[in-house]
Amino acid sequence: MKVPLTELKDRLRRFRARMDKTQPGWELAAITGKVPLYYFTGTMQDSLLLIPQDGDAVLWVRQSFERAVDESLFFEIRKMRSYRDIATEMRKFPQIIYVETEQMPIAQLQRLQKHLRFRDVKAVDDQVGAVRAVKSRYELSLMEHAGKIHRHVLEDCVPGMLAEGIDEVTFGCDLYSLMVKEGHQGIIRFGGFNEMVLGQIGFGTSSICPICVDTPGGVSGMHPAVPQMGSRDRKLRKGDLVVIDIGCGYKGYQTDKTLSYMFGRPIPDAAIQEHFRCVEIQDTMASMLKPGAIPSEIYRTIMAGIEPSFLTNFMGFGDRRVKFLGHGVGLWIDETPVIAEGFDEPLEEGMVFALEPKKGIPDVGLVGIENTFVVTPQGGRSLTGTSRGLIKVF
Repeated sequence: MKVPLTELKDRLRRFRARMDKTQPGWELAAITGKVPLYYFTGTMQDSLLLIPQDGDAVLWVRQSFERAVDESLFFEIRKMRSYRDIATEMRKFPQIIYVETEQMPIAQLQRLQKHLRFRDVKAVDDQVGAVRAVKSRYELSLMEHAGKIHRHVLEDCVPGMLAEGIDEVTFGCDLYSLMVKEGHQGIIRFGGFNEMVLGQIGFGTSSICPICVDTPGGVSGMHPAVPQMGSRDRKLRKGDLVVIDIGCGYKGYQTDKTLSYMFGRPIPDAAIQEHFRCVEIQDTMASMLKPGAIPSEIYRTIMAGIEPSFLTNFMGFGDRRVKFLGHGVGLWIDETPVIAEGFDEPLEEGMVFALEPKKGIPDVGLVGIENTFVVTPQGGRSLTGTSRGLIKVF
């Protein structure tokens, strides 16, 4: 279960190379986010990873040092009670330290600065994200496994689980239980501080309800205090479009997939046609996922090729439309790069994207599809299956 030492060494090497290229003159980076800590060290403790420009990186662990030593092959792990212990041993620190500004709370930054006495901070989030974006064979093997679970459950099992009268929450619980039994890690992680157990599950127009997440779809939610999981009151009826947009994780690594089902009878013909137009868009995007391609150019090419009438409610519903067509995925479900404007660095082999062209349909719900693809010289290769969606359950 341990992350191989060769992986950890290569990740640090590529991180330092990225910093040398983008931040010449840097001296020290401090990593505190639990997912980035796992990426670089193979353990997820209350700890601080200090990476100097030269010299040995050190993982300072408050809790639990014993577990860190037991489960990590990282080469330098030291115990601390507080940041004061680091200051006592290291004594001298650079004036500027690079930190994950999107991961570190202000209170934690203030405690760090109190003891390490640096003058200023700069962001290292982009550099960490760029290194994480290219997956190794080891990482891809875990994502392949997650994708197989994902495909099997959504394509083979879900049609037999849908029954008239079941509510969204009960179905979500049944689906979660099956996913975990099949190997799902039981939690989905996002950037920032967000986590969830599965994703968005909606019957009919629940799938286009407004939500706070930057996503084309939606979910009705149980309560204003719990805007997830769906509604206990929304029960499955004949003629409903069922939309399942969930992640699947295996040993930390995740895939993202959306599949839809027609329950009891078909949805309107016009909605079916718009669904399969979304599938065509996904397939075209996947063919463009080759090393050297530019994400922003893929986005512009795809958007320019879509007929104006189709753009109404494309990638959302009403005013709630997102400005991307796909996103990186890995230890987070929402990694960089993104298939959107502003992402201008060329793709590299081994990057992984969830492509999700979708469209809201009044009185029907969210049509479209999502699968997870790895960048190869031949184009994107799906890790999560090839079903075209709108599976008939009648």
